[in-house]
Amino acid sequence: MSAIKLNNSYKAVVIGGSAGSFQGVIKILSQLPKGFPLPIIMALHRLKHVRHGFVEALSIKSVVQVTEPYDKEAIKKGGVYLAPANYHMSIELGNYFALSTEEMVNNSRPAIDITLGTCAYVYKEKLIGILLSGANRDGALGMKNIHDKGGLTIVQDPAECMIETMPKAALAVTEIDHVMKVDQIVDFFKELDKQYR
Repeated sequence: MSAIKLNNSYKAVVIGGSAGSFQGVIKILSQLPKGFPLPIIMALHRLKHVRHGFVEALSIKSVVQVTEPYDKEAIKKGGVYLAPANYHMSIELGNYFALSTEEMVNNSRPAIDITLGTCAYVYKEKLIGILLSGANRDGALGMKNIHDKGGLTIVQDPAECMIETMPKAALAVTEIDHVMKVDQIVDFFKELDKQYR
């Protein structure tokens, strides 16, 4: 972990994932340090007509309760937020969520690119972006936006992914700071947490 430049100036973490990412997200949330100070904002592809069960499954394993934000809800330190099924989730200046049912992007709603891109716009160099396993290119441009704004970018090691398309797409379009296995991402969260103590 010494190769990663950590500091306590980050304001948020955003995580994108699709097929094969659920177990990775579970592992990260179940080993999150108690009192982790940053909001964690997640855009994960999910079945659009199944509104219940997914967030509950994450919350059972998570150290912190996972919530689906409502439109215009303020983003709080230490909150863990999941984009609701069949809604695009944006982050807006003033540090709050905006939900919409506009056309699908990358055949997806929620679209990871929208969440990552708007996070990059709001948080700039104070953002950490993480992209996990997935079966399409959604999230690649969002990671490029984070990189271009000076944020820290991490993708799951394609060799570990159930489906490597998503992290490979990000690696193809922008410079990614770190390629990590999920266990290394867990350790990263623990090391990051120490910077705020």
